[in-house]
This record gives sequence, structure tokens and C-alpha cells, in this order.
Amino acid sequence: MDILNHYIEQLLNDSTPQAPAWNIEKIRAGKPNSWNYIDGCMIKALIEFYSITNNSAYLDFADAFIDYFVQEDGSILSYDPMEHNLDNVNAGKTLFELYRLTGKEKYRKAIDHVYSQLETQPRTKDGNFWHKKIYPNQVWLDGLYMAQPFYVQYELAFHDGAGCADSFHQFYNVHKLMRNEKNGLYYHAYDESREMFWCDKVTGLSDQFWLRAEGWFAMALVDTIEILPDSYAEDKKKLQEMFQYLVDSMLPYQDPKTNMWYQVINLPQIKPNYPEASGSSIFAYAIMKGARLGILPASYYEYGKRAFDGICRTCIKEENNTLQMDHICLVAGLGNKDMREGTFEYYMREPIVKNDAKGVAPLILAYIETLHQ
Repeated sequence: MDILNHYIEQLLNDSTPQAPAWNIEKIRAGKPNSWNYIDGCMIKALIEFYSITNNSAYLDFADAFIDYFVQEDGSILSYDPMEHNLDNVNAGKTLFELYRLTGKEKYRKAIDHVYSQLETQPRTKDGNFWHKKIYPNQVWLDGLYMAQPFYVQYELAFHDGAGCADSFHQFYNVHKLMRNEKNGLYYHAYDESREMFWCDKVTGLSDQFWLRAEGWFAMALVDTIEILPDSYAEDKKKLQEMFQYLVDSMLPYQDPKTNMWYQVINLPQIKPNYPEASGSSIFAYAIMKGARLGILPASYYEYGKRAFDGICRTCIKEENNTLQMDHICLVAGLGNKDMREGTFEYYMREPIVKNDAKGVAPLILAYIETLHQ
């Protein structure tokens, strides 16, 4: 699609490592850019885009962007592993492919640097990584995407898969503890201590099914399954089943008008709920990729493709001679000084923005899946 190629080029032309046009949180905060998961999503998408287009401009941009942060000794500007924030692991995924493609030894060192965080990441009693050190005893769906594909790829590449069982165990815990048996959806977060104001005091679960969190978990599954060799057949099958069940649970909520999904997935009729672009793009990507990899039946591709087409039709607009992607929830989380209480009303309060990479990057990944056909 020429319009998406043009849109991507527009964003790259307007971006530097110090000031990426797609990081709306940093722009709004007026802060200098730092190592963060949002840029990690975008740069990983650009590397994938290079792999299918062979357009070196995308690789050159991605390399220059990550090179700015990674120092010769493998340390990373503005990143401290001892903060124990799983979000910060996500950008580390870019390092594997950049190291393979460029041979820069500092990228190999940086992979170890990021991995060092996981070696000391605090855990719940059940064995799952805390989402952040500042969020003790809490597991968020977001964190599965941020950390687990990196963790598994590192273990396979450098430890002969020694830690993969630990990663699988963390997925299985989420399935056991955070899934609603009635509708098959996963709650946004879980507090093992049952102490946070946002959680159910019996189950420890948050209140709602937030679309992008559900999407992060779906991507965590499909991206992890993709890199697992056949020698992990039993666990691979379990993860595939989890992914299939999740997609099957999502399909009844696909909006027949836009083919997108709503910000709070299971309450589309309640105003002011809205079709949300980032989570919809994630599921468009995950479903099409699942069909391509044989994780899902081939016929499922059409569900993802319809979502992709619906997002392009509904959310990509030209304004003031520039392209814009709208209907993106800026951010959502749980439990801080802003009283992010995780209710339906809370998810409706969060800002809706344009051009944020949390929407743009998965749209690019979904676009790539259409190019595989």
C-alpha cells in the first residue's frame, strides 16, 4: 500500500534518536529521549520491514537509532538494569538482528547488558517477573511481551535453551491465574499480595479486559512460538493452544462495522467506548502471523486482514498535507499517584492520540504480514 509506505517515510523523515516523532509520551512530557519500549517497538518493526522489502534505508535508520544509545562497552544511555523495569527489556529485541546484520560487537555486549536485568528481576512466589520493581508482586500482561521473547531468544542463542522452561512456566502461570474462564479473556494485571487498591481482594485481579494488554500477550505468544525449535514440541504445542484459545475468544468481539476491537474489549455498547487502533493493529498482526506460521488455521488470515483493512480505512487520514494515524490510546496502567484504578471509566479517561508507535509499529508489522501473501 503506497499510503503506508509514504506514512512510514514521513515519520522517519521527522525523527531522530533524540526526538522520534512517534513517541508522543516523550513529546508531551518535554523530556529528552531515553531507552524505552515505545522506540523498541518501532525500530523492531523497521528491521522487519527491511527484511521483507530489502530497502536498506530502513536498516540504516534502525542501526543509526540504536547505535546512538549503545556504547562501545555495551552499556546503554539512560538505561539502568537495576531499575528492574520489564518495559526496558523490549528494545533489547532489536539487538539480536542488528548484531547479525552489522556485526557490531557492542550490540552483542548490549544483549548481555539487557539480559543482566532478567538475572536479578524480582519475582512473585509463583515465579513470574514483577512488572517493575516499583510495582512489587504484580504481573501485567504487558510484561510478557516486553520480556519473554527476548528471554527465550537469549536462552536459545547463548545458553542452549537452559532458561526456556522458566519462560514457559511464566506463560502458564498467567494462563492459570489471569484468564477468565467464562469469556476466555485475560485481565490486565494481577497482584499476588492482594494489597493494591485496584485488585479484587480474593483473586488479585484487576477489573477489566484492556485491548492493548490483551494484544501484548497475544504478541508475546506468537513471537515466542515463532523462534522455538521443534525440540520444544510439547511446550510449543501448549503455547499454540493458548494462542488459539485467545484468538477464538477475541473473534466474537470484532466490530462488524470497522473490523476493529474496542478499548475495553467486552463492553462495546457502553459509551464512550471506542474502536482502538493500537490493540486492533496488534491483533491484526498476530492473527495473520499465526495463520502464516500454521499456528492458526489458514482461514483465520482473513480475520486479521479485515482488521488491518478496517484500521487503514478508519484511522489513517490526511490532515494538513500529512498522514496521521488516529484512535491510539496513549497509555494505560494501574496503581500510581494518578489513581489508575483500572475501571471501565479509567480506560475511557486516558488520552487518545495520533501517530504513537504503540499503534504505528504493530500496523507496520500487520502490513508486513500482508506482504507475505
